[in-house]
Amino acid sequence: MRGVFAIYRREMAGLFFGPLAWAVLALAFCLNGYLFVLYLKSQAGDVDVAVRLALGESWAFWMLLILVPPLLTMRMISEESRSGILEFLLTAPISDAAVVTGKFLAATSFMAILWASVFLYAAVTASLGVSVDPGVLIGGYTGAVLASALFTAVGLLASSLTNTPVLSAFAAVLANLAIVIAPLLSNLADDPVVRRAIRHIDVIDHHSNSFLLGVFDTAYALFFVAWTALVLFLTVRALETRRWA
Repeated sequence: MRGVFAIYRREMAGLFFGPLAWAVLALAFCLNGYLFVLYLKSQAGDVDVAVRLALGESWAFWMLLILVPPLLTMRMISEESRSGILEFLLTAPISDAAVVTGKFLAATSFMAILWASVFLYAAVTASLGVSVDPGVLIGGYTGAVLASALFTAVGLLASSLTNTPVLSAFAAVLANLAIVIAPLLSNLADDPVVRRAIRHIDVIDHHSNSFLLGVFDTAYALFFVAWTALVLFLTVRALETRRWA
């Protein structure tokens, strides 16, 4: 898709030349560092468990995933639509899929940088004589990035459906919250078929039972890739609707 790199570079520059991304990154780094120390203390210095908690076995991780991607993506399409920049992009010789992909990759790259702080924590603990299991570290990080990609795609979809960034962020937060909470409520459903269907979209289960164990299972990776691709496909369709409107 021609133009993906140009869109990606433009969005990365927009993120890191503005104050919001730096503020979010600083707050996330401080919070993750503080929580990692708490995890170490609560687990009697077990670094592997602390890493798993930092990358998916704690509610702090999922709250960051629910809140941060909508903040990153809320302006990417909705603000450009309101300001008229999106109209310029849609009339340029760049496909809608390239526009969406470039923006998606930029936001996902930001989330990858955010979670990369765990490698610093691992290096510090290793310098003190306690090494982290490489499988848990790399697997947990990979799972965190894949999960971030899905939530980022949801944020982009919300941004493509409205011209108001705040409304986009609010809708994306609600959607992300539903993705996380819905599987936990599966036992409340009376129909066993519904319960099984809900469990099949359990992002926490797919993240915890593979990546956080240091095991790379292609089926679990495909789960995130497939759902992310579906949401991005819907985003492209929404963008095409704007073009013809």
